[in-house]
Amino acid sequence: MSTQPLTTDDPSTVASTFARTRARTTSLAAPLLPEDMMLQSMEDASPPKWHLAHTTWFFEEFILRKRVPGYVSPDDRFAFLFNSYYVKAGPRHARDKRGLISRPDCAAVQSYRAHVDEAVADLLDAGRDDTPEIADLVTLGCHHEMQHQELLVTDLLHALSFNPLMPAYRDPEPLGVLPAGPDGWTRHDGGLVEIGHDGRAFAYDCEGPRHQVFLAPYEIADRAVTNRDWIAFMEDGGYDAPDHWLMEGHAVASREAWAHPLYWWKQDDVWWSFGLRGAQPVALDAPVVHVSYYEADAFARWAGARLPTEAEHEHAFAERPIQGNFLDGGQLRPLPGTGVWGDVWEWTASPFTPYPGFRAPEGALGEYNGKFMVNQMVLRGGSCATASEQMRASYRTFFYPHQRWQMMGLRLARDV
Repeated sequence: MSTQPLTTDDPSTVASTFARTRARTTSLAAPLLPEDMMLQSMEDASPPKWHLAHTTWFFEEFILRKRVPGYVSPDDRFAFLFNSYYVKAGPRHARDKRGLISRPDCAAVQSYRAHVDEAVADLLDAGRDDTPEIADLVTLGCHHEMQHQELLVTDLLHALSFNPLMPAYRDPEPLGVLPAGPDGWTRHDGGLVEIGHDGRAFAYDCEGPRHQVFLAPYEIADRAVTNRDWIAFMEDGGYDAPDHWLMEGHAVASREAWAHPLYWWKQDDVWWSFGLRGAQPVALDAPVVHVSYYEADAFARWAGARLPTEAEHEHAFAERPIQGNFLDGGQLRPLPGTGVWGDVWEWTASPFTPYPGFRAPEGALGEYNGKFMVNQMVLRGGSCATASEQMRASYRTFFYPHQRWQMMGLRLARDV
């Protein structure tokens, strides 16, 4: 992962972003009990306490240890406990055993965060010759932490879903009556278009280089697929009809006994779902969420359409203002009729592969994206758990096609 030069953000602006980002993470963890902070429900997920510590280690490892002579960590063992997958940064604790790290306790992790916060703030305020480079690295660390804010709440949701008491992370506020989104298609002529980040301000390395792609004429839906749409697919036997499914997808769905989105169940002929606001009836006109790529692809075939490519998605929505239902709005669930950005990440038909001319940066930070460019699919658009500051039309996230625990949904496309 790398940054582009931050030509517009001075150190004071970066310091403000740093303070705001760190405070949001602390705020997300504030409602949790010490027992909640330890929950790890599967290898793909991590405990909230680990997220708080890992994001702190990131600033310490890639900025403070390298830029502050004589820097002293509160505990050098944290480098082993809270490294994730940066092989060049040294050995690390097993990913599937993060929930067993009862020590250091939550207070020690918060003290670790305070120690690093103070050191980073002092470094940005020091007026050194390398302050622009430090500011770029801090910006990178902030965006990294925003990703972990999203993971913190979605990992927590997965863990809480195993509790028979169905505890709510946030008060189970009823969803008001909101209008459904537009129900139509927008045509795009395609042709030779440019996609990818333009090199101004921050972006992850995998968002560039900007390059040309050829698109055949296509149409893309004006809204994401809704729960109402998905129930029609279910009632038509969509999960049982192999004609709609990729062979591998049907095998996974059969093995896992998928018959509905993750966290759904039927009670008294009404579909319910468990979310960060507890158990509630499924909101029929809200975007469907917690479906895998395999399910999204099967739905698209059933609907007589397909998933858009990531180039089509970016081309179609590049000029839309980044406004929508994001983490900062506090809804923590998809809403009806809220537009293109936010609500749910939208699966595309594109594998996560490098753009032409991509080169991973040298060193441990180069491990962030490049080594994951195989066997994963791209999603676009952000979700209700994504910080709005993270979003750009070029932003690519990626997950394995069987995964469902993130805020994953879909939008349809079709050939003209």
